[in-house]
Amino acid sequence: MKHLEALNKFLNYFLMVLGAISVLGLMVLATGNVVLRMVHIPFRGTYEIVSFLGACVIALALGYTQQTKSNIVVDILSEKFPPALANMLDRVVHLVLMVFFGVVAWQVYVYAMKLVESHEVSETLKVIYYPFVFCVALGFAALAFTGLVDFVKTMFHEGDRV
Repeated sequence: MKHLEALNKFLNYFLMVLGAISVLGLMVLATGNVVLRMVHIPFRGTYEIVSFLGACVIALALGYTQQTKSNIVVDILSEKFPPALANMLDRVVHLVLMVFFGVVAWQVYVYAMKLVESHEVSETLKVIYYPFVFCVALGFAALAFTGLVDFVKTMFHEGDRV
């Protein structure tokens, strides 16, 4: 179990660092575009690249956010449940999260493979954008993996809620 948690922690931290690099690139590009727009020479395709990087930032942060429980939790009702019932509900939630986002990651990956096969490019800059779609698939896969780790933790730690 410790190895699974360590792998999850490393993977999510690594993806968070990639997300931070994406945010930095996004900010530099957007700021540079605004400054150059003042002298009437904006970057072409800024909207496309900012959109691609924004999707990566959001997707790469999903697993880390779930792992650190930084997302919004509304447990007004479940906090009044007996511990055994609350733990069982946590298991169900983690299982559903794992399965749902595993399927989402798989389908986004399938879509990215179709983009690879079709050689589709972006509209303005004519760059291949399937790497960004793979990045989103990776973010959803990390979220599903975090759901798996949380599910396994709830299976072996009866008294504690994860």
